[in-house]
Amino acid sequence: MKSQPINKKKGLGQTRFIILMLMPGFLLVALFTYFPAIKGVTMAFQNYTLYTMRNVKWIGLKNFQAIFKNREFLMAIPNTLRWVGFSLFFQFVIGFTLALFLKAKFHGRGLYQGSICFPWAISGFLIGITFKWIYNGSYGPLNDILIRLGLVTRANPVGFLSDPKFAMPSVIVANVWYGIPFFVIMIQAALQGVSEDLYEAADIDGASVVQKFFNITIPSIRSVLILTTLLRVIWIFNSAELIYALTDGNPAGRTHTVTSKMLNLIMSEGDYGKASAVGVIIIAVMATFAAFYIAATKFEQEDGD
Repeated sequence: MKSQPINKKKGLGQTRFIILMLMPGFLLVALFTYFPAIKGVTMAFQNYTLYTMRNVKWIGLKNFQAIFKNREFLMAIPNTLRWVGFSLFFQFVIGFTLALFLKAKFHGRGLYQGSICFPWAISGFLIGITFKWIYNGSYGPLNDILIRLGLVTRANPVGFLSDPKFAMPSVIVANVWYGIPFFVIMIQAALQGVSEDLYEAADIDGASVVQKFFNITIPSIRSVLILTTLLRVIWIFNSAELIYALTDGNPAGRTHTVTSKMLNLIMSEGDYGKASAVGVIIIAVMATFAAFYIAATKFEQEDGD
């Protein structure tokens, strides 16, 4: 008769202990994730700048109106589409190709794999500084190679980061190099899980390499491809450290993306209200994209149900 109250007290004590142990984690997440997010949304509707911190007022949608009248922000919208589209395409294609090569066993495979994945271990800002040196018109190795080949003269080097025609493609090239290892790592791991029996059966049936690729490889790793593509789109869209390190949006705002423009509003103009408005727009766009992407690819039915 007394065992039930004892068990209830014991269960209640365990529940309290679990809650007590989880509380520090909840508090840290709330303090460093949810509070800044809520604060950022509220700042989007305030005249919150570096010079009005003691006189903050609610101004409604004026920050959003000002953002959509800003010339650099309007240029950043198509720039962002090019930044995400070209970066994702080349990262995916090159990463998939390298992952297929790494699936085969050959001498020096570990060294080859390590050299490919090395960029993923480096800071994006550091990669930006490195490519800024490579692209430099005065002492950069890329221009030096072009001069030695006779394609340009030393008096008129290619302005990879100063010429509006080359600035955005140059930044995209750096981002492609930076993001390839992510697809290599994820796709290679997925390929290891594809049963060799399927390929052997296909060989017996006389299937070609292309048929095996589209009928076995792709369907077997489709869920990984969907997830990695979704994550990479979000990361590329939100990534601004490369642009900040390479060009800071120059020349004349031609290399700004929506995210780098947000950083520019904070670092150069000190306008936290407008920057927060851009942040709210980014969250809305990414949430909408993720919802439509998952719905369009039918992620929950990727096994062919």
